[in-house]
Amino acid sequence: MSDKMDLKKSLKELYQVSAKAPVEIDVPALRYLMVDGEGDPNTAPAYAEAVEALFSVAYTAKFMVKKGPQAIDYGVMPLEALWWADDPAVFRSGDRSRWQWTAMILQPDFVGDDTIGQAIDDVRRKKSLPGVDRLRLDTLTEGRCAQILHVGPFSAEGPTIERLHAFIADRSALRGQHHEIYLSDIRRTDPAKWKTILRQPMD
Repeated sequence: MSDKMDLKKSLKELYQVSAKAPVEIDVPALRYLMVDGEGDPNTAPAYAEAVEALFSVAYTAKFMVKKGPQAIDYGVMPLEALWWADDPAVFRSGDRSRWQWTAMILQPDFVGDDTIGQAIDDVRRKKSLPGVDRLRLDTLTEGRCAQILHVGPFSAEGPTIERLHAFIADRSALRGQHHEIYLSDIRRTDPAKWKTILRQPMD
């Protein structure tokens, strides 16, 4: 069997990002397991349920592919999330109770829809997780974006987001939803060292 496939390396322009300055990229259509919700991610049970369901199904699908005829071993991709609010002022002010979100994990092209469907059924049967019934498989097409790496706690993202938005304002205009990619295991890493990719679609 070949070595484990690292999708973050094969998609390095999307997942290996510098903290020095924003860069412009073109993001292709990508297929994700997704869960939609709203409310403060720190306190809303729905967010924790979504994350648990996403990783349970993603790992179940991974082991199905690894042990199946394809025999491909790959690393499960990191948690990502889209964030927005109906009232942009709410989003900027940090009133997280009124935030809306889509939590998601990228799925490789070689993991078929039938495999994902079976993984969802297996997790539903074995674990009875409340978030599983809210899962969906969908394609996200962001196209032209700017992104930068933020190092530190989520609460300190403001200045990095301002740099990202200023970069876009010099070239175009913001569109779409604020996108975050969580590269660190926050359960085991000092918050000062958390690494989060901040991505923003632009016109």
